[in-house]
Amino acid sequence: MRTKAKMMLLTAILTAALLGCGQDAKVIEGEVKNASDEAKENPEAEDTQDAADAETEKESEEAAEYKGYAFIYQDVVIEMDADAAPIVEKLGEANSYFEAPSCAFEGIDKMYTYGSFELDTYPMENKDYVSAVIFKDDAIATPEGVGVGDTAEKMTEIYGEGTLENGMTVYEKDGMKLCFILQEESIVSIEYRSTVLDE
Repeated sequence: MRTKAKMMLLTAILTAALLGCGQDAKVIEGEVKNASDEAKENPEAEDTQDAADAETEKESEEAAEYKGYAFIYQDVVIEMDADAAPIVEKLGEANSYFEAPSCAFEGIDKMYTYGSFELDTYPMENKDYVSAVIFKDDAIATPEGVGVGDTAEKMTEIYGEGTLENGMTVYEKDGMKLCFILQEESIVSIEYRSTVLDE
């Protein structure tokens, strides 16, 4: 039996029962709808909820796709020690490029500047890998929302207590470092670094 017919029958039974008890009965007309009926009648509402659920799921998947501290620029995820070639390709032409013989590895260290940040690479086994991302100005921020010019207090609220290392406040996770240089309780520099540089 369909839901509408069931509800009409239920209303009739309740009305008869109330009248049989000698009480004044009030019949409320209209349809009682459940969520599935509403979704059938208003597919746009269901689509909106599905889209919101999909977006939340996508954000969770994106967060799980990378480890440690990663910098995200225009949907390009830049992880330390990742293969640099596909990242450089996605970022497009750099504003400037510099290379020099590597002091730590056999081959060439490369530096690409993209407006507000610099991407550095190191060579290993005929491939280039991301060694660092250095913020150049306050036009960008970490995925967690901290940028150059923010306070030390905001940094601590978001990342917790870091360790002091060569004049920087450092947070380390999964073989990667997120480094902040502070001046008078204000962030003046942010750098993502691979720990291979420490070896």
